[in-house]
Amino acid sequence: MRRKPVVRAGLSALLVLGALSGAGGAFSTAAAASGAHAPAAKPAAASAPSATLVRALGRDLGLTADQARDRLSQEAAAMRLEPKAKRAAGASYGGSWFDTGSGKLVVGVTSAERAASVRATGATTRVVEHSAAALDAAKARLDEKARKQAAPAGVSSWSTDPRAGAVVVRVRQGSEGDTAVRAFLREAKRSASVPVTVEKAPAQAPTTFAAGTVGGDPYYTGNVRCSIGFSVQGGFVTAGHCGQAGGSVSGWDGSYIGNFQGSSFPGNDYAYVSVGSGWWTVPVVLGWGTVPDQLVRGSAEAPIGASICRSGSTTHWHCGTVLAKNETVNYSQGAVYQMTKTSVCAEGGDSGGSFISGDQAQGVTSGGWGNCSSGGETWYQPVNEILSVYNLRLHTA
Repeated sequence: MRRKPVVRAGLSALLVLGALSGAGGAFSTAAAASGAHAPAAKPAAASAPSATLVRALGRDLGLTADQARDRLSQEAAAMRLEPKAKRAAGASYGGSWFDTGSGKLVVGVTSAERAASVRATGATTRVVEHSAAALDAAKARLDEKARKQAAPAGVSSWSTDPRAGAVVVRVRQGSEGDTAVRAFLREAKRSASVPVTVEKAPAQAPTTFAAGTVGGDPYYTGNVRCSIGFSVQGGFVTAGHCGQAGGSVSGWDGSYIGNFQGSSFPGNDYAYVSVGSGWWTVPVVLGWGTVPDQLVRGSAEAPIGASICRSGSTTHWHCGTVLAKNETVNYSQGAVYQMTKTSVCAEGGDSGGSFISGDQAQGVTSGGWGNCSSGGETWYQPVNEILSVYNLRLHTA
């Protein structure tokens, strides 16, 4: 469905204007009208969440306005605390997650002696049997098996779950009795030094969210439509399945933006696109009228359990929670590793779009199952990995 011209102008502003108002991250209309380059906005202290963002969280997570504001504040504190708590746990670190009941970051520790040091940082602790390193090692053995021989189509994904202290394999409904699936599970349990549990996944296979060319505010490469992820110095990051290195990229108006400088899929799902020819970048994620356009101030990683929102050119702005990290997704094109799973919906054309928590960039949309009418789940490729791989610097406000 073609959007109104005013919305299309919004996307061009994302890459073309580069002028931000000092008040709330909206684009400077005066600069837009004149085409002038306004000075880059200076970093500012995090402000109170907007009323529209609070309403969006209420819509998607069933929270009251006060609950949404409290949760955003608590999650921001948890993101700041997590690296410090992890260092305090040392080799005893068993993973961490945000507890919505207490509003606290919970850190698993395998040694009761380390618990006091972790609690001194302000985190809550839980003694667990297996360290995060042991869980990751067990999952890595499954990943290596999938690299040598594709996992059965009936296996949807697998990940570590620090709360359960296990590697969780998700099997598509109706595939539980498949010979190949049962063999995969037997081998997973036989070779793992930690518990391996099985969960039922929807019958629908996970797919990427690229789409054929339609009108709107995306970017295009060939006949594929995807969404911009985050601005970096010199370009933007997005999903790897949207285009190959060297491929040309055009904007919503058909004009040339730049080229894919790097792309990886499957195995990973990330890409870097250069920006030039009169286009440039600003540290903004579009709110599509649901919330104000969001300034990006960093890329601190949100813990499991935290709320998170996604912006994409098809379904615009939707929110949910972080369900799992370091999950391997078994797409038909091949497995993709180290993904983060969320309860946020998405649809075709949303691929590559922004996942953001508060004002912190989280990742780019990869794929999932379901839609934004009946619900679903979506995975994203963490942004910090993309920045590291391509030696990029996130464009922040």
